[in-house]
Amino acid sequence: MSFLLTPCFGILEAILCTKIILERVNYMLQQLVNGLILGSVYALLALGYTMVYGIIKLINFAHGDIYMMGAFMGYFLINYLQLNFFVALLLSMVGTAILGVVIEFLAYRPLRNSTRISVLITAIGVSFLLEYGMVYFVGANTRAFPQAIQTVRYDLGPISLTNIQLLILTVSLVLMVLLQLIVQKTKMGKAMRAVSVDSDAAQLMGINVNRTISFTFALGSALAGAAGVLIALYYNSLEPLMGMTPGIKSFVAAVLGGIGIIPGAALGGFVIGLLETFATAFGMSDFRDAIVYGILLLILIVRPAGILGKNVKEKV
Repeated sequence: MSFLLTPCFGILEAILCTKIILERVNYMLQQLVNGLILGSVYALLALGYTMVYGIIKLINFAHGDIYMMGAFMGYFLINYLQLNFFVALLLSMVGTAILGVVIEFLAYRPLRNSTRISVLITAIGVSFLLEYGMVYFVGANTRAFPQAIQTVRYDLGPISLTNIQLLILTVSLVLMVLLQLIVQKTKMGKAMRAVSVDSDAAQLMGINVNRTISFTFALGSALAGAAGVLIALYYNSLEPLMGMTPGIKSFVAAVLGGIGIIPGAALGGFVIGLLETFATAFGMSDFRDAIVYGILLLILIVRPAGILGKNVKEKV
């Protein structure tokens, strides 16, 4: 009798193993989607870092706080002026673009010929000014972002998505494509590329370097503002210090992809988003930040120029 039951147990074990494997695969697919959505936000932020660095070799550590300002602009526009979400998103991008230009004009332009450490300290100072200025004006408490879009869940086979997740991914990808078109196809984009190669030669060729740098800050800040509104909608919360950690992680993403290289920044953003999501999925949520910063150290040691970067000796 036992020899008849043995094949049955073998079949049951095979079915059970197949079921467990399918569940694991479905879970990993879900985490992959979640990682891409989070990575798209990091990519938008990393693009701002990489554009500014490519133009004036400045790490703008206030960039994460412009992301925070964008979230608050969206909050006030929707909550108090009762504007449509997409109108609020566009106005927040305009507002953060203007803020980026003002910061560049007041804080960075006077120090353009100063030492790099002076500019770096100024960037950190601007970051703290924005953070604690907002703490003073709006308070340090976490606020709920108005749910301007009704959440709808879609089940696509093993993957579950909401309309807000799809919105974040779509808007992020559209903005990345638009940025690439601006940089590659427009007159101002050509000026940006010329200034990034040699600002003195660009000026001799009749390019307005100051205007080009301001335009670069406006573009990067607009992307950061959009990211702030999207992530506040996604997590349904915002507070004045919300830009610190995403700002640093986006800097890591820019370095990972190759700082100064636009496709590299986007790639780095998606990689960091996936790493963070899978770290959480495998029960290492307490260590996800350490994993991201560990990746930064590894990249700096093994490939300092980043994934898409080229090792070029700096002129002295």
